[in-house]
Amino acid sequence: MVVLKWILIVLFLLVVGVVACGQVGLFQGRMPNDLGVQDGRLKPPSATDNSVTSQAALYPDRLQATAARIDPLALRGTGPETIARIEALVKANDAARVVKVSPDYVYAQYTSRWLKFVDDVEFWYDPGTHAIQVRSASRIGEGDLGVNRKRIEAIRAALAAAS
Repeated sequence: MVVLKWILIVLFLLVVGVVACGQVGLFQGRMPNDLGVQDGRLKPPSATDNSVTSQAALYPDRLQATAARIDPLALRGTGPETIARIEALVKANDAARVVKVSPDYVYAQYTSRWLKFVDDVEFWYDPGTHAIQVRSASRIGEGDLGVNRKRIEAIRAALAAAS
């Protein structure tokens, strides 16, 4: 019984320690310096299972490209109107912060509540496809438990519901 008590104490302290590390920003990672649209492309998917992108097919040499594939967002009005709607949806989310916005692009950072993991999320109006290209990726870790895919699908649903 004494051993079990000590195991529980150690586990509790471990959990408290991990949460404390997250709260002081040790799990934020570094902001990528290669975000944005370059030659009609958003950044490639991560090398690990922690990102989604609607442009995965542009990166067939990436092992994770197939798993990272997600459909682009449909326009709701013009490209700039849809980007403005996306910006409003992002701003309405307490976990999100819009970092950069233009008539054809939104870059936001989403931060998890307890451990303060940061995900970088981009939306770009692609005039060639008449769609909103998306990329959502965790900065650190091997996986994301589907968080990035769920986020984009939630935004897709909110856009459709607002129409």
